[in-house]
Amino acid sequence: MKEKHIVIDSVETFEAALKQLREAQKKFATYTQEQVDKIFLAAATAANQARIPLAKLAVEETGYGVVEDKVIKNHYAAEYIYNKYKNTQTVGVVEDDKSFGYKRLVEPIGIVGAVIPTTNPTSTAIFKTLICLKTRNGIMISPHPRAKKSTIEAAKIVLEAAVAAGAPEGIISWIDAPSLELTNLLMKESDIILATGGPGMVKAAYSSGKPAVGVGAGNTPAIIDDTADILLAVNSIIHSKTFDNGMICASEQSTIILDKVYDKCKAEFIKRGCYVLNKEELDKVRAILLTPAGTVNPNVVGHRPFEIAKMAGFEIPESAKVLIGEVESVDPSEPFAHEKLSTILAMYRAKNIEDAFSKAERLISDGGYGHTSAIYLNAVTEQAKIAEFQERMKTCRILINMPSSQGGIGDIYNFKLAPSLTLGCGSWGGNSVSENVGIKHLLNIKTVAERRENMLWFRAPEKVYLKKGCLPVALDELKTVMNKKKAFIVTDQFLFKSGATKPITDKLDEMGIPHATFFNVAPDPTLACAKEGLQQLKAFEPDVIIALGGGSAMDAGKIMWMMYEHPEADFMDMAMRFMDIRKRVYTFPKMGEKAYFIAIPTSAGTGSEVTPFAVITDEKTGIKYPLADYELMPKMAIIDADFHMTAPKGLTAASGIDAVTHALEAIASMMATPYTDGLAIEALKKIFRYLPDAYNNGLNDPKAREEMANAATMAGMAFANAFLGVCHSMAHKLGAFHHLPHGVANALMIDEVLRFNAEETPAKMGTFPQYDHPKTLERYAMVATALGLKGKTDEEKLENLIKAIDELKATVGIKPTIKDWNVDETDFLNRLDAMCEQAFDDQCTGANPRYPLISEIKTMYLNAYYGKKDGSWNKK
Repeated sequence: MKEKHIVIDSVETFEAALKQLREAQKKFATYTQEQVDKIFLAAATAANQARIPLAKLAVEETGYGVVEDKVIKNHYAAEYIYNKYKNTQTVGVVEDDKSFGYKRLVEPIGIVGAVIPTTNPTSTAIFKTLICLKTRNGIMISPHPRAKKSTIEAAKIVLEAAVAAGAPEGIISWIDAPSLELTNLLMKESDIILATGGPGMVKAAYSSGKPAVGVGAGNTPAIIDDTADILLAVNSIIHSKTFDNGMICASEQSTIILDKVYDKCKAEFIKRGCYVLNKEELDKVRAILLTPAGTVNPNVVGHRPFEIAKMAGFEIPESAKVLIGEVESVDPSEPFAHEKLSTILAMYRAKNIEDAFSKAERLISDGGYGHTSAIYLNAVTEQAKIAEFQERMKTCRILINMPSSQGGIGDIYNFKLAPSLTLGCGSWGGNSVSENVGIKHLLNIKTVAERRENMLWFRAPEKVYLKKGCLPVALDELKTVMNKKKAFIVTDQFLFKSGATKPITDKLDEMGIPHATFFNVAPDPTLACAKEGLQQLKAFEPDVIIALGGGSAMDAGKIMWMMYEHPEADFMDMAMRFMDIRKRVYTFPKMGEKAYFIAIPTSAGTGSEVTPFAVITDEKTGIKYPLADYELMPKMAIIDADFHMTAPKGLTAASGIDAVTHALEAIASMMATPYTDGLAIEALKKIFRYLPDAYNNGLNDPKAREEMANAATMAGMAFANAFLGVCHSMAHKLGAFHHLPHGVANALMIDEVLRFNAEETPAKMGTFPQYDHPKTLERYAMVATALGLKGKTDEEKLENLIKAIDELKATVGIKPTIKDWNVDETDFLNRLDAMCEQAFDDQCTGANPRYPLISEIKTMYLNAYYGKKDGSWNKK
């Protein structure tokens, strides 16, 4: 049954009509793309066919504009809008990326409240109804009281054609007796407001409490540079300014002409039929141009020059195209400096381009923010001026060498600028949209995202050479393959004085490669230490760097390598924390361009020879910074157990347990993979089997030393890719605050961390796509099984694993509690909160399977200090 149009002339009829419109839109929302496109075509065709009678009606009713130009505007609103969006999908899935599990669907917003201006009563109605039909929205129009007849007629024509093509009855509605009360009600009860008009109306739309797409006043300045094509510039401005008697909001309100071409431009304006006001006439026009409130006089809007002159009290030829007022002030006190929406044009003389830009900025600030600005110049030679113009103008359309009325509405003088009769002005103009409004602004977009696991990786040095005694063979490549010229060795004083560097220097001498050595690396190397070595490094200018030692020497070497290759790099930027190494804010520069980096470990623990990490201490604050990036990965690692044979017992113990924690944290990490699991488990098997022998027999057990060397490197490869966890976060800070060896600090915290991570109902779980539920307990049980440890349940296997670790620690002489290492209790407790906060913010925390609260870190520290896992220390 055909729905009868409800005449809207009261609040009651408005509510009834809105209810009817919502029912129609609800039905329309179910239409297919094929049905929508059929309706869109029929409506656009009907509007196009009615372009002439609608133009006549608009001029007859409002008294504004030119019939022939309104015909063009109606034609444009129908044809250009249809052509722009005829093939655009507005129903269903518009994007579907199955590989990424990402899908986007479009849905109508609902009811569009459309406010139509008196200046463009039919073309704007055609435009807004068409884009609503294309997007399956219902629309209710609030016409201007002085243009209601023509606006309603345009809406009727579109509606009838749409319904005939299958649209729901009543999908387009209008207020028959427009009033401020009903317009405000429309704004309040529609789902989105599509408002075109002056600042007051736009402000009301945005104050309604509903989403609004609003546009406002324009005060477009057009600069004519001294490089411009004067014929093109002047005639483009005339063409734009006379179009519909200057009522397009993008039309030029003023022209600013450089002094050098001012007289030529003025002569061209006069030659082409423009009338330049004399001083007396100028004052007379000023007197009628604005209302007492400072807005444009509605009696002036959309009228021809001779009509405006007659209003002002003087006569000019009826053929005059534009009234030009030569003025100087760009202050709001000058009426000609305002938006005029008529055939009146202000003309300014500029001393130079800077003066022109300044005048344009001032004019835009008076009611033209966000709208449109234009400039005429040589676009080939004056790119610098264009760049400055686009930088300085606070407008959303910046037009080069085109009439601003026809250019601003789009798709005529530039085919990428979307066609529209509603031009957004952005935040500068108090708008939510800064572009030409189109169908995308009337669509809700649903995003469907399926869970996906991110790509993982396995990265290692390009060359890893291993076997006791392999050093000379591995280094041979420096000459025979790489043709290196100068080598720089980084090590510590003990290794240097004990002759550990001699096998390296002997081989370099044999190959004729000059070398220098920096041997002042201290345990827990500092920035000052790295900078000291850097000075020697820069002076020597090597093309290969060889770091020999434990983690300290290799870490210092990596930092020096970075500073040598990229002195511009900022350390604090490199130390910046990240959540995902692939998405970090700071991008490490490319390494290896100046020097090839070789790492040779002398202890079995740190794994630094195969990792992208380096820990450096700021000697001024005492804070340890773990740096992480695969650019820090050594290019070559040489695992030669000859360098491990004389390692002292304490170092063997601490570094061995450090390797245990590397493997355990790599297994627990949210980023663990089968590759890292295999390496970590094999490393643990070797460590539990061979660490006691390496510790007890040392120099007399080359087999144990070599197996431990390989185990440490394998554990290093595991955590280089899976990363570490909160055990290392806490160890870093425990070492920094209380000067405990890194391996010992890890040994003291590992029991607490194993129990903490194994909790099946943690307060917070870590965030990583492949980590879908708390499962660390079963992974620790997997380790226990691999080590031959028994247990009827996973919980029992975990406790047996912890017991085995404690026995291993005891075997190699590591005391069980922090307190046992002579850390003063008062000092520990006084600085505990700071230590906890820094541990929480440590880079290693990010990959931990259980996201730790600071209070939980504090509990673990206290348990580790007192050696009590039941919290009984809290009862003291």
